This record gives sequence, structure tokens and C-alpha cells, in this order.
Amino acid sequence: MSDIDRLRKIIDDASEHGGHDRPEAIEAVDAALELLDRGELRIAEPTEPESDGASRWIVNQWCKRAVLLSFRQRSMRTIEVGPYEYRDKVPLKRGYEQSGVRVVPPAVVRHGAFIESGAVLMPSYVNIGAWVGSGTMVDTWATVGSCAQIGRNVHLAGGVGIGGVLEPEGARPVIVEDDAFLGSRCVVTEGVIVERGAVLGPGVRLTASVPIIDVTGSEPVTYRGRVPAGSVVLPGTRPKQFPAGEFHLSCALIVGRRSASTDTKTSLNDALRDHGVGQ
Repeated sequence: MSDIDRLRKIIDDASEHGGHDRPEAIEAVDAALELLDRGELRIAEPTEPESDGASRWIVNQWCKRAVLLSFRQRSMRTIEVGPYEYRDKVPLKRGYEQSGVRVVPPAVVRHGAFIESGAVLMPSYVNIGAWVGSGTMVDTWATVGSCAQIGRNVHLAGGVGIGGVLEPEGARPVIVEDDAFLGSRCVVTEGVIVERGAVLGPGVRLTASVPIIDVTGSEPVTYRGRVPAGSVVLPGTRPKQFPAGEFHLSCALIVGRRSASTDTKTSLNDALRDHGVGQ
């Protein structure tokens, strides 16, 4: 049995049958969180795409269980960082110089999140279990929720909210794939996948149930829980009839596709102007 298989077995047993406070369970949880912190484990990993080309990710459920067990095993303690004081069960991430990450005060990352070399964190927050790739900028007051997976060369603009998904254990976290661009104040929650190279305009809000409607053809095509690769998306509304009358509910509109000439360094406004919707 490999070391990883041994950790998985101990953590699964403690989660399903109790005994989370046994020494071997505490040791296994600490080891799993250290592997997540170093990027040697991931909460979710990409696998072969679906038959229609949609991205597909698998969830390492036992890694989520390790995170949840750690909250039961650990006690609150005071954490002092220069003039700042925190009180929490999870220590803060350390060693940014050695890992090649730029972190602008007062950005906070909890231990158990992985930040790849070359990433930039403006004053922001990254929660336990998250994965952030090289070349990605987490901009000012953006938040990356627990277990979220953020790819390489992504820009999460100011105030973007990436929701955390810890429970249920098998639920997919939010995924933002390589080269995506999320405009200011976007909110993405409930395990939505933003596929490679997609552009979300400012203020787009996506949950598992919000329709994402492609309006570029003669007939609308609706997606849920997935933004197709290279899509350019804006916030929209759709009419719905209620007993009290017709009202408009939120949706997202795919208004075009990112062109081959629009590289990952092009600004959000430039990408939107390509489709006649510059802000």
C-alpha cells in the first residue's frame, strides 16, 4: 500500500466510523494538508473531457474529508503577523519567497492552499484546499473560496468572489481554467466550471442553476453550471411570468467567442469591444 493510499484509508475510516481524535488520524490529516499546501495533492483534478468537449474534473473526496476533519481536531489559537492578529484553527501559509509568489499586504492565504510559483496576490483571500496556478493574478479584494481550482494565467479582477464548496464531500468545487478573465465583481459559486479562455464581463453572477444563454446564433442555446471555452459572457436578464405579473430574473449571455487574435494579455474591454459591447 502506498503512502497516499494509507492516508486515504485512515482519513476515510475516521470520517465514516469516528475516531477523528486518534493519534494516527491526526497525523494523517496533518500529512494530507501538508501535501495540499505543497501542491502534491489537489482537491480536484482534470480528466478526459466529455463526449461533447465539455471539461470534466474528478473530486478527490478523501482530501475534502481531511480538511473537514482538521476543523474537528484543531483548537482555536492566536496568530500574530506583524501588527496583525488573527484567531483561528488554521495556520497561515508561509514561505512565499522560496515558492516564488508575490503577495501584497494584507493578502491572506490559509495553510492547505497551494499557490504556484509566478502567481500574484494583491490584497485578497485564498481559503484552505484552493489551488492557484502560475501567472494568475488574484486582484484586490478578490476571494478564492475553499477548494476552488484556479488555473494558470487567469485574472480575477477586483472584488471577484469565487465560492467555496466543502460539503457535501463529493460536490465539485468551483473551477476556473487556464487563461480565463473574470471582470470586477463577478461571482461564481456552486461548482460552476469556467472553461479555458472564457471572459466574464463585470458583474456576471453564476450559480449551478443560473442559465448561461448563447445568443450568437439564430436560436438560443442554454448551458447550466458551465461556461464553454473561449466564451465572452455578459450579465443579462430573462422574463418569467409569476401570478403577480412578469418579472425579470438574472441570467448570463454568451455574446461571442474569444478570437485567436485576442491573447491572454488583452484587456477585458478589448475582448468585449471585439463583440460590440465595450464597457
